[in-house]
Amino acid sequence: MALSTKIIYTHLPTTQSSSKTKFSVVHAHQQALLDPPKTKPSNPTSRLTESLSHLLHLHLETPPRTELHQSIWDSFSEEKHSTPTTSPKEVIAHKWCEIHGSSDWDNLLDPLQPWLRREVVKYGEFAQATYDAFDFESFSEYCGSCRYNRKNLFEKLGLTKNGYRVTNYIYAMSHIDMPQWLERSHLVNTWSKDSNWMGYVVVSDDEETCRIGRRDNVVAWRGTVAPSEWYEDMQRKLETFGKRNAEVEHGFHSLYTSKNESTRYNKTSASEQVMKEVTRLVELYREKGEQVSLTITGHSLGGALALLNAHEAASTIPNLPVSVISFGAPRVGNVAFRDELHQLEVKTLRVVVKQDMVPRMPGLVFNEGLQKFDDITGTLKWVYTHVGVELKLDVRSSPYLKRRLDLAGFHSLETYLHLVDGFHSTSTTFQSDARRDVALVNKACDMLVDELRIPRCWYQLANKGLVCNAHGRWEKPKRDPEDIPSPAREKSVHPFVDRMQTHDVLESVLYAV
Repeated sequence: MALSTKIIYTHLPTTQSSSKTKFSVVHAHQQALLDPPKTKPSNPTSRLTESLSHLLHLHLETPPRTELHQSIWDSFSEEKHSTPTTSPKEVIAHKWCEIHGSSDWDNLLDPLQPWLRREVVKYGEFAQATYDAFDFESFSEYCGSCRYNRKNLFEKLGLTKNGYRVTNYIYAMSHIDMPQWLERSHLVNTWSKDSNWMGYVVVSDDEETCRIGRRDNVVAWRGTVAPSEWYEDMQRKLETFGKRNAEVEHGFHSLYTSKNESTRYNKTSASEQVMKEVTRLVELYREKGEQVSLTITGHSLGGALALLNAHEAASTIPNLPVSVISFGAPRVGNVAFRDELHQLEVKTLRVVVKQDMVPRMPGLVFNEGLQKFDDITGTLKWVYTHVGVELKLDVRSSPYLKRRLDLAGFHSLETYLHLVDGFHSTSTTFQSDARRDVALVNKACDMLVDELRIPRCWYQLANKGLVCNAHGRWEKPKRDPEDIPSPAREKSVHPFVDRMQTHDVLESVLYAV
């Protein structure tokens, strides 16, 4: 069934007070939709997208919209630019168990409790960092790595405000062919031909620990950007995970557990790397008499890996509060996997955008909805099932987002964070005083209304990474040695890095001559 919204035409006066303008723009645009497409899709990709949207009930009807005068949007933008992007931090130490999910977030989601909103956005920004710092450039010798070393990652991305310190990076590989889930360089000499940077581990500093009531260890997993990758690479095959009856999707399992002694970065699997670091941190702070927790976050594929990580952590480390905050995550395993997570007391909050197709996969048809027939069929071990509590958001709730079919935009993590920031309840409109910068939505998509004048896909390195050298020629700069990937367990310098540094020395000698 197509989605539709009734239009109410609102005529705005040309001059208003600042606060009144803000309310009117938001209120008017919440009831105004974009113009419908004038022509039918003509190419196969568009036709496939339209067919999928009807199949998944994602189609957005787009009646004519009320035109808002550009000067009103301009004055609104000016006001937004002069306000902070975050609200003051509150001390939540006395409520940390509840916010961490001890009661499955009962009575905290609708309406969304402000303290919980702030924490969800915080963890979402940790997941977003895995995209912002990732080298996607296929002609870079470091494609698939993190652009920055762990000591300055948060400083480069402006995340030091959250009060966490990065302690370790996670690398992953796969023994099955998943070309869209792992990035590869087109060059012959690369930092790694097998592995990708898949996330990192952080721990709260003393000040943040005091504010939130415990020493919070966090694992952030990188996901996939384009939802089309799910069609191409989803294996749709379950295999055993753990020591009991749980089964999980074959591709997720391979990424989490694959290793190879002949590789530099995956002599140990992502599973072994993350569990070694989390165990170390938990033991370290427990020995100091501190209360500890583990929060695992991720978007898309990262949300799937977060559940595998949570299952293993809860099974391995006794009496550790484990929570998962995922965004746009797919189904991961069968009913037994879900039940085991429940028995292990893993708390999972799934943030889902109604129009996003990825959370509907795998198991587009055969999923947890079949449980109503258990009396007839019995429990079906091969049926994919979602885990935990759902916080459902709707693109149509935001006055800043276009009302059109945009699968990539619906799935974007920045779209999710924008909607979380403005969500109050299912019965109220988008918060007009939402703090997060609206421009961030268009970092990697084109979801913002044109009146805001924010360029599409604007997030990139200056000059796309090129720099002008002393001779006036544009070239790809070499990375700082400290930002070149290097496994922590290896003390020697990578031969490829060694060659680069040798080349730099020879070049400086030649110029000196």
